[in-house]
Amino acid sequence: MSESHSVSTTQAWLESLRPRTLPLAFASIVCGSALAFWQGVFNPAIALLALLTAGLLQILSNLANDYGDAVKGSDKEDRIGPLRGMQKGVITQAQMKKALMITVILICLSGLALVAVACRTLADFLGFLALGLLAIIAAITYTVGTRPYGYMGLGDISVLVFFGWLSVAGTWYLQAHSLAPLVFLPATACGLLATAVLNINNLRDIDSDRENGKNTLAVRLGPVQARRYHACLLMGALVCLAVFNLVWLQSLWGWLFVLAAPLLIKQTLFVLRERDPLAMRPMLERTVKAALLTNLLFAIGVVLSTVSF
Repeated sequence: MSESHSVSTTQAWLESLRPRTLPLAFASIVCGSALAFWQGVFNPAIALLALLTAGLLQILSNLANDYGDAVKGSDKEDRIGPLRGMQKGVITQAQMKKALMITVILICLSGLALVAVACRTLADFLGFLALGLLAIIAAITYTVGTRPYGYMGLGDISVLVFFGWLSVAGTWYLQAHSLAPLVFLPATACGLLATAVLNINNLRDIDSDRENGKNTLAVRLGPVQARRYHACLLMGALVCLAVFNLVWLQSLWGWLFVLAAPLLIKQTLFVLRERDPLAMRPMLERTVKAALLTNLLFAIGVVLSTVSF
């Protein structure tokens, strides 16, 4: 029995949607909202709409990634990472295009509701509409198009910007209606952790990506430097959160994220030590969990720092 017939349509769509990636998209919204709560400007309606929009953007990115890699033939059966619905032949190009269009429409509806509720000035309304359009374009063109930026090693900076700076600072701004420098330390931490997830994925597929012309940053750096880069991402996130607590939060609760530090350090040592791409296969899920735990512990610490016991 061929693989295309052994996989159900529902399972194929779930593989392409990748629901396990959604918590990491939500984490930056949670961090931005926790910072807003700390400053007394938290708005639950805005936070929920931001979570919905972020989740839809992540789904769009996942579907577009599946479509782009399948059309270009860069994900083949010899890759270490899992093949998705289109690569398995269960989902057609026409079906995926329709799914992409539906997701874009849902993002537009959610995004319009978000800016309508949150924005107080025309400038903010237009500015966030432009940022939303940019996020949609970035999600699609990572692997789709004649010159996808993910194939040129620019995916990491995109993740840092959209999963870190824009998500956290944007969530803060929509609730606080002002921009404070203090937000960018935790925003950078969130972005670095999300970038580490992308990097571990690229380390896993570094050989197949190189052979198929997918020049991710891991491919450009090479296996040794990409591992050192991974260590810098994880440790850099911890430093950003520590500096934020020392300079701005100044609370014992603000050190709650340190409980996740052993996981990040253990992973750093493992990645630096293990040179076989196959060893990176289980590390993707572990990286997602460690990043999510770090972000959640930080957000909980920020909220608890405002509560009197």
